[in-house]
Amino acid sequence: MFELNIPLVSYADPWLQPLSKRLAILCRREVRVAYFYEEPNNSTFRYRAYNMAQVLNESYLCNVSASYFFLSDCGRFDEIADAADLLVICRSRYCHQVNGLIAKFRARRKRVLFDVDDLVFDTDYAHLLVATLGIDVTQKGVWDDWFAMIARMGQTLKLCDGAITTNDFLAQKLAGYSGLPVSVVPNFMNKEQLELAEKVFAEKERMHFSGKGRVCLGYFSGSPSHRLDYAIVEPALVEVLAERPDVEVMVVGYIDHGPAMREFSDRISRQPFQDYVNLQRLLGMVEFNLMPLQSNAFTDCKSELKYFEAASVGTLSIASPSYTYQRAIRDGENGYLTKAHEWTEAILRALDRSETYESMAVNARADALSRFGWQHQVTAILNALQLD
Repeated sequence: MFELNIPLVSYADPWLQPLSKRLAILCRREVRVAYFYEEPNNSTFRYRAYNMAQVLNESYLCNVSASYFFLSDCGRFDEIADAADLLVICRSRYCHQVNGLIAKFRARRKRVLFDVDDLVFDTDYAHLLVATLGIDVTQKGVWDDWFAMIARMGQTLKLCDGAITTNDFLAQKLAGYSGLPVSVVPNFMNKEQLELAEKVFAEKERMHFSGKGRVCLGYFSGSPSHRLDYAIVEPALVEVLAERPDVEVMVVGYIDHGPAMREFSDRISRQPFQDYVNLQRLLGMVEFNLMPLQSNAFTDCKSELKYFEAASVGTLSIASPSYTYQRAIRDGENGYLTKAHEWTEAILRALDRSETYESMAVNARADALSRFGWQHQVTAILNALQLD
């Protein structure tokens, strides 16, 4: 484990601003884009609305300004529709307020796009989604809740003129379902993340990527829904811990260990769910970021975010060969790929190639910054918005 001399960052969500300020930001330039999400959060909203607006507002390559709005702003939807030239609805469920917002833009002959980052708009995939997330289907109301959520998302999509998503696989699903033109803008890291990531990486370079004889494997979970993904790698962790006394494990987030891990409790640390800035610090403390995924259409729609967030701080990932992970990771160059039944071998292989760690970490960071840094996204965003 890397012992980083970097304290926790005092952090507050920058999007918690009054509507008057968000409207002022929207109106700064000639062309104006309004992003909408039901309510702000640290996941989809951040990636698909906040980050997008940040890129447009920071860019000197365009005369475009952008801001974001929520259901709580419904009393001033007319004002938003008057001010903006384009509306992007991010992964929002149909309701009378969403319908009303879209209708206000339509009445003003302004375009509306739908942005979605998961396979959550087609009820044909409802059972697959529920199974992949490990939801208890015996609980009353499960099917009502999930079919309703997915159908409402699909209905919002149908009211739009086009769509934006995170990768080509999901784009094909989206186009096939909706018949709309679909563009791809990947998930990417924003300014706040990369500012801390730079400090973490510099500290690791100063240490020559030396963990002082201990190696830490990290699993980072943003929600309990990754329980079945974690179950793929846990048997391998037990075997590796038994074979290698110098290995430790850090689990971040909501995942609970199985009983087989209890024998190694003195080498297992737990960290609570982190805000997205301080998460970069924890990612930088582990040598390897474990990214197991079940293999199906739902997980193939997942973005590269777990890879590039770790790579930005010089941490290598070991990943299942999903659609996006296969395209992000070049095995043995900027990370490792492994099939579900080969996790033990893959981890041991990575541990035994310590002499290549530093060069691979440098490669991974360079790749992450060039493809998934906020500074390089403006062209893709403008193309998707048809504002190029």
